[in-house]
Amino acid sequence: MKRIFKTKSFSRDMRKIAGLTDSDLCTSVEEMAQGLIDADLGRHVVKKRVAIQGHGKRDGARTLVATSVSNRWFFLFIFKKNESSNVSKKELTALQEIADDLLSLDDTQLTSSLETQIITEICHEDKKQNS
Repeated sequence: MKRIFKTKSFSRDMRKIAGLTDSDLCTSVEEMAQGLIDADLGRHVVKKRVAIQGHGKRDGARTLVATSVSNRWFFLFIFKKNESSNVSKKELTALQEIADDLLSLDDTQLTSSLETQIITEICHEDKKQNS
């Protein structure tokens, strides 16, 4: 049962990128589940280019995702290639710590995080989600 989430800060930053949808993110997780990632940054953080409608992957967004490549995927950070080529070492360390925290949530803690809108669920294999 694959579940896909985005953090509150990711949602805020995603709104700045015209044409990118939750459906695009869900499609990128399907690709990652098949091993198609751009880079493994360590401690359960991977980098994935996501195509933006009308632009493709080359001009798309770069995302950093927390996952243990099983049933939970958390979109943590997003940026356009023209804004930054990558994250700093300090930013990566902070994102890895966030990844550790999110991936260690039990079902009760996950529900609480959803209720307080720290994270938003965008795709769930067992439920129909809206983009």
